[in-house]
Amino acid sequence: MNVEWDENKNQQNKQKHHISFETASYVFADPFRLERYDHSENNVREEDSFQTIGKVEDVLFVVYTERFESYRIISARLADAEERRLYYGNSKKRNQDWRPANI
Repeated sequence: MNVEWDENKNQQNKQKHHISFETASYVFADPFRLERYDHSENNVREEDSFQTIGKVEDVLFVVYTERFESYRIISARLADAEERRLYYGNSKKRNQDWRPANI
């Protein structure tokens, strides 16, 4: 799949989280990444969005939508401690709708 984003949003994300969408786009190539539907209170978009945790130099947390044949990145940041534990399989909260992305 292709990866796309809004360049203005990318610039805002770099300022806020110090992660570019260019870097975050590589998370989709991680064969061990996890994903789930975005049930967060921040999900007020009219389209479905998803959360993924994957490794690109460091473990990242990325929110995205799927549009046609593309992933569209909405936000990206470093994963927090619990998200890192989930990624490495060291969390008791593994069943929170997270699943391997490549199934």
